[in-house]
Amino acid sequence: MPRFTGADLDLDALRAIDMHVHVEIDDHGHLSMDAELIDASAAWFKGDHGRTPTVEQIAATYRRLEMAAVVFTVDATTAQGYPPISSEWVAEQARDHADVLVPFGSVDPLRGEAAVEQAYSLVEDHGVAGFKFHPSLQAFSPDDEAYYPLWTALEDLGVPALFHTGQNGIGAGLPGGAGLKLRYSSPMLLDDVAADFPNLSVILAHPSVPWQAEAISIATHKANVYLELSGWSPKYFPAELVRAASGMLRRQTLFGTDYPLISPERWLADFEALDVRPEAVPLILKDNAVRVLGLAGGRA
Repeated sequence: MPRFTGADLDLDALRAIDMHVHVEIDDHGHLSMDAELIDASAAWFKGDHGRTPTVEQIAATYRRLEMAAVVFTVDATTAQGYPPISSEWVAEQARDHADVLVPFGSVDPLRGEAAVEQAYSLVEDHGVAGFKFHPSLQAFSPDDEAYYPLWTALEDLGVPALFHTGQNGIGAGLPGGAGLKLRYSSPMLLDDVAADFPNLSVILAHPSVPWQAEAISIATHKANVYLELSGWSPKYFPAELVRAASGMLRRQTLFGTDYPLISPERWLADFEALDVRPEAVPLILKDNAVRVLGLAGGRA
């Protein structure tokens, strides 16, 4: 099949593009991670909607809201000993809802050359538009040169890499945080990646608490780095993040929810209450994503 172009997305009709939506269950009922981790994150967020909507339900939600959604799972097989939802399957499902869903892939960096080969296949054979990584869940340090062949491949493929940063709920409240090490999700580990791969779009997912200042500094220093706002209700955003997103980083900030943990309706309602410059709002909600995803004829 051809590479992803987003040709089925009606960009003029879309209100927003949500860069962070999890597929947590497949059509066989297999969960994306151990049920204990899913239950702990649900308790952390105290959501009142279903924790494991199907791909079809995700598509219906975003179609109703006149939004598009970047959908993905996380392959942490080696670190967690838990088989992932197939990224190939996610891409196939997204094709059935190409008017609203943009598929990202996930590969397990600890698999070395096999991860590189899978990354090429996911883009060239299955049409994914980018990749999601969770360094704490996948137990790897992105700045380790052992993973540079993978970043080389993504730069060569011309697709963005979205990295979980900071602490936003996975493993929270469990003994030892379920063994997850927060230091792997420090945005400073991605500064090396962004510096050494200047043609790779590096997206720092979530407010990077407790490293928000570091994330802002990296993005102001490196034009290929983007901040993404999922995983926290906007009413809890650090003031420095609101100022940066509204001002100097308004062209490098992306809307994301972390759905199904946070609903788009709740996120947008809380976002409207922030002191964000009017000219920054359409950039954050849609225009920057159009550019980073290479829609409408160009890549970031």
